Amino acid sequence: MKILYLEDDITLSETVAEFLSDEGFDVVCVYEGNEALEAVYKSSFDMFLFDVNVPQIDGFALLKELRAANISTPAIFTTSLNSIDDLSKGYSCGADDYIKKPFVLKELLFRIKALLKREFKTQSELTKITKNIDFNTLANELIIDNQKILLNPKEVLLLKLLLKHKNECVSFESIYQNVWSFDETHSDMSLRTYIKNLRKYIGKENILSIKKVGYKFVQE
Repeated sequence: MKILYLEDDITLSETVAEFLSDEGFDVVCVYEGNEALEAVYKSSFDMFLFDVNVPQIDGFALLKELRAANISTPAIFTTSLNSIDDLSKGYSCGADDYIKKPFVLKELLFRIKALLKREFKTQSELTKITKNIDFNTLANELIIDNQKILLNPKEVLLLKLLLKHKNECVSFESIYQNVWSFDETHSDMSLRTYIKNLRKYIGKENILSIKKVGYKFVQE
């Protein structure tokens, strides 16, 4: 699981990142709002962990902007702001949880795991792609007009990644990290082939190429 952690207190950032890394999470640390925004559009994350009072774009404004862009990644605010108005503002911006500073690291871990578990449970076995196309996430097969189509293993991983981050640009780097194992050699040509095959089934208009950045699965 990959977490984007926005915290301008470097000591706290290092402490939390080290703790979560020891628990098996891949933590990307950023220290300013603009830096976080740039990271979101360059890579894919499973969770956002945002402080509020940070330079440039504050956490509230940042998450509000991401939600407006249809980025639904689970988000937790970590902040010393503790009034009811602050809580209300945090949740109205699209937060899934809110933890007040100072916090115990294990409490943060429990909240992260609970939120990720909840997200997993809400994922249906059948994911709707278009009106007549579904993807069975357990059987790894497309269902088009009630006809089952088996996909290449790499096509399955690629489609799952794109669907997980629907309406978000998934970078080439993220695709190569998630679809190819560390001991495999990836190539632009093979990726284009997998994209071409998926487009053949679900439509070119549903998988957009973002020039020099990556690909995006779009869904109304």
